[in-house]
Amino acid sequence: MILVSACLAGLDSKYNGKSNYNEYIEKLVREGKAIMVCPEQMGGLPTPRDSCEIDCGDGRDVLSGKSNIIDSKGQNQTEKFLKGAEEALKVARLYNIKKAILKSKSPSCGVGKIYDGTFSGKLVKGNGVTAELLIRNGFEVITEEDMTEK
Repeated sequence: MILVSACLAGLDSKYNGKSNYNEYIEKLVREGKAIMVCPEQMGGLPTPRDSCEIDCGDGRDVLSGKSNIIDSKGQNQTEKFLKGAEEALKVARLYNIKKAILKSKSPSCGVGKIYDGTFSGKLVKGNGVTAELLIRNGFEVITEEDMTEK
């Protein structure tokens, strides 16, 4: 079983109310090989919602209390992102999942690179909050960009 970002499976859970549909991910879910999660929704954020970015640093810094996740209107959404990450971890543990395919560049799900917090589209090295929490707990985490099948 694989944990996947719900937006990749076609669920309209993205900040703008749309999805990041990926045919392969949707097939995994349909065949019962994957479980969908949207950490932002699980943390209590609505869809659609204002876009969010980690204001400085990455998921590691958010988890250690050194950084926050701010929406495009300047509101601090850190607590909701932390709650969503914890809920995603609970789902992964409940289903004894060891691998996750998450949405690239996201402040929740990004792996290896995320947006830099300036809302300018610039990327920096780092992981999103949920990705970082899963990695810390021994999960293999990749993005849809890292998959061999697309």
